[in-house]
Amino acid sequence: MSQPSVISRRVATTAAVSLALVAGLAACAGPKDDGESGGGSGASGKPQKGGTLTVLNSNPQEDFDPARLYTSGGGNVPSLVFRTLTTRNRENGAAGAEVVPDLATDLGTPSKNATVWTYTLKDGLKYEDGTAITSADIKYGIERSFAAELSGGAPYLRDWLIGGADYQGPYKDKKGLDSIEVPDDKTIVFHLNKPEGEFPYLATQTQTTPVPQAKDTGTKYEEHPVSSGPYKVVSNENDGERLVLERNPHWSAATDEERKAYPDRIDVRSGLDSAVINQRLSASQGADAAAVTTDTNLGPAELAKVSGDKKLAARVGTGRFGYTNYIAFNPKVKPFDDPKVRQAISYAVDRSSVINAAGGSSLAEPATTYLPNQKSFGYTAYDHFPAGETGNAAKAKELLKEAGHPNGLKVTLTHSNDKDFETSPEIATALQAALKKAGITVELKGLEGNDYSDTIHSASKEPGFFLAHWGADWPSGGPFLAPIFDGRQIVKDGANFNTGFLNDASVNKEIDEINKLTDLDAAARRWGALDKKIGEQALTVPLFHPVYKRLFGQDVKNVVISDWTGVLDISQAAVK
Repeated sequence: MSQPSVISRRVATTAAVSLALVAGLAACAGPKDDGESGGGSGASGKPQKGGTLTVLNSNPQEDFDPARLYTSGGGNVPSLVFRTLTTRNRENGAAGAEVVPDLATDLGTPSKNATVWTYTLKDGLKYEDGTAITSADIKYGIERSFAAELSGGAPYLRDWLIGGADYQGPYKDKKGLDSIEVPDDKTIVFHLNKPEGEFPYLATQTQTTPVPQAKDTGTKYEEHPVSSGPYKVVSNENDGERLVLERNPHWSAATDEERKAYPDRIDVRSGLDSAVINQRLSASQGADAAAVTTDTNLGPAELAKVSGDKKLAARVGTGRFGYTNYIAFNPKVKPFDDPKVRQAISYAVDRSSVINAAGGSSLAEPATTYLPNQKSFGYTAYDHFPAGETGNAAKAKELLKEAGHPNGLKVTLTHSNDKDFETSPEIATALQAALKKAGITVELKGLEGNDYSDTIHSASKEPGFFLAHWGADWPSGGPFLAPIFDGRQIVKDGANFNTGFLNDASVNKEIDEINKLTDLDAAARRWGALDKKIGEQALTVPLFHPVYKRLFGQDVKNVVISDWTGVLDISQAAVK
């Protein structure tokens, strides 16, 4: 299940927009997408080894400990230092949404009921000090992720492993978890308390990074974690504000088909204003000519400026991460307990105005399905309440009349005040105008960041009508649908993401049945069908999927952007 930390990070990647390159924000639909998908070659010429790749970011790379990281696929910078049992395929577009082996020889061997998964490590795996990586190191790395001292990582293993719910980590329980066996140095076996066909996806999380117990320094490990990847940490200042990586001399490309490791050095500088980052990348002077960003998008006005300059436009990477922005209803709150009211609002939305408010068609694509329009999620087309491009006010009024509201409604829409162009005032105002045409008077209620998050994720405080968004921890329908629509995931005290409080036995059963499948393509088809079924209840109104647009320096080559992350993969980038 995705946790608030993941959501906040996903929000951060799209919120980092600014208006510095031009004086004002265009009020129109913005520049049209030219159909570009994924990355490109960047600077001309065959990529070569050497040089320094600079990373200019807003957010520091905090908690640089594999136990504490919680980013899809291990994140961008961490993936240079931490190898995992499996990893994401480093290809452009849809091919990049596939899971592939990393430290392991394959995606794992499941038992018949997918409750036991066995992995074998490749030959020749070494740490930065030349010592061999063993399966016991992976077991220890996972076990330390259970320690309270190292909080923040993904929660799946705690939920999936037998005994995981009560384990306190190796500092308090040196015996370790019996549900992780290491019969020899190259074999590791996981025993799960339920079938999980998507375990190969989970094995991409940084919790499966090997950690040598003798080198574990607890909470200080993040200052110099022992590298299993192509780069090692040579300095880490102010909790990731300045991070410098250099080659790991014992990393072997023969064991790693995914990371190219072209640059000799990676220099990550954080704490920069998003406007400054885009200005420096735009100017591309000095070291900035070999610079990229892993967390800062172009905003609507910046993109309009860049699109007018062919040389700059050629240095924009376009990516799509599986993510949906939507209206959420709380059916426990009147009048949203009436399906006809929810359906009326579904018909009344004007997605064209919403897209405009989100920055235009280059930065947002309309959505009528909850699952993103990508094969790996199991995307299945449907539009249960067709509103057309600008809304169907007549149909909405008809439904309101049937629901006993012939003279319309007055409702409150809760949104955030963050400048993220997703759940922020721009989107709320666009919806307010559209619903007015259907006789629905909308009062807007904006909340500041933490207050907004706490309110919409509290079962007792959740409003009836609000803006929300969701991104999955890996490109599958499971981590997209289960946290939001599985009735057993409803949390009464704590962060609740099943905002529609759906607890449908047939939905819960289907989630369990899909989780048993180890054929990921077959599972994807079932997730798509389930999405279509749930959509009939109008518990959400999908609005749009964001598109990421990011500049890179003029000397950067081999730009690869997969549908897994939607952003430039620095493990593929070259500067020579």
